[in-house]
Amino acid sequence: MLPALARQVSELVLAGSLQHAEQAFSDAVETHGDLAVVDLLAGLAPQVTALHLSGFDGGKTSLATLLVPPKAWADSLAFFAATWSDDHIEDDPERVAETLFAHVHGIVFSADDQERRAELLAEASATDHGATVFAILFSMAPKEILEVAAEIIAKGPYITGQTSSDSDLVPLAIELAKASEDGWDRALFELFPDFRHSGDLADAEFSDDPDEEPKFLQRSTKELLYRLRKQVPSTRSSVPKRGSRKSIGTDIFS
Repeated sequence: MLPALARQVSELVLAGSLQHAEQAFSDAVETHGDLAVVDLLAGLAPQVTALHLSGFDGGKTSLATLLVPPKAWADSLAFFAATWSDDHIEDDPERVAETLFAHVHGIVFSADDQERRAELLAEASATDHGATVFAILFSMAPKEILEVAAEIIAKGPYITGQTSSDSDLVPLAIELAKASEDGWDRALFELFPDFRHSGDLADAEFSDDPDEEPKFLQRSTKELLYRLRKQVPSTRSSVPKRGSRKSIGTDIFS
């Protein structure tokens, strides 16, 4: 059953018939249960999963969003930038980043299941492309991310998430830090490559003046979008491998 259904769903997604693919998932759940769809999603090519999930965000319901295995989602993120053109990135990088945020937020907070949330974030941030994805999101609110880094260093597991703004990125950043210390560090250093330890970031200052040159190197949203697009694997290659970067932090939530 699964190979035939996988071919059907892949053909529907590649043809742009996302609602029909969702209906196929729904029919499979009715007939075989949730686990059949989980197995199906685990076996789809990551570029197909990316194409399907990109059609849904927090404002649209999707069985795939609720059931995609963490590893399958992490692998699919490598292909998310495949449809971005130079014009998209050059003309409005913030909008591209906001679309990416809507996707990530929609997946991570799709259900009130803390264990699944942690698994999703840990798997996604364990790859080089995943670290770039989170760096793109954090680049939209760098000051708030620095404040979160400082609070994590100061308070560890007692972090409250209070910052100078109510950005939706703050809860995501805290959830990432709790799910994976290594993933949190990798995303921070992808955004702020001058720093080699999150404790250094905690002492950094970020100007309120958008026209002022930063005192330290910070990659822009546009630069990070291009970095992610360069990380899109060839569809002829194998499933994206985990990154080889090692953790350089400390146990912030011990």
